[in-house]
Amino acid sequence: MSANEVRIRLRELQAERAIARCAGLESNRTYMTDLEQEIATVSSAYVGAAVTEIAVLRAQLSGAQIG
Repeated sequence: MSANEVRIRLRELQAERAIARCAGLESNRTYMTDLEQEIATVSSAYVGAAVTEIAVLRAQLSGAQIG
């Protein structure tokens, strides 16, 4: 997945969390814990994908870093 695709998924999960809170689902600890864990996982994946894309672009523009 591209960083943009992962970012979109992260935004969807954040929206789901907001909707769940508005719907009074904060008391459903199992659901909220699972949702928070998925948000954390996707957030980490987003950072990794973004850093990778930046490194690839830098290598394409400047050449591979050697040494």
